[in-house]
Amino acid sequence: MAALLGMVGPFSPALAQEKLLERGRDLAEQHCVRCHAIGHEDESRLPQAPPLRELRSRYPVENLAEAFAEGIVTAHPAMPEFSFETPQIEALLAYIDNLGKAEQR
Repeated sequence: MAALLGMVGPFSPALAQEKLLERGRDLAEQHCVRCHAIGHEDESRLPQAPPLRELRSRYPVENLAEAFAEGIVTAHPAMPEFSFETPQIEALLAYIDNLGKAEQR
């Protein structure tokens, strides 16, 4: 019985991962969607803004953590500077990584 509860209980790893991805998508919707595609098939609104799903193939996702923490600065002036707290970074990176994995299938 305890093993069964562990599989479907509120603290299951699958549920925790799902919540993390939801938070990451929420952050992408709040901060990224006005320029970047944030889904599996949508197009970026700004041509020079790569879809988030492509970032995993361009950069090691874990290397983006420092940029998110210190403020992302890019070569084009349209990109606003963002900085995030550690839990936000973890959620956004998990979401980007998950999008990229789906893209590679």
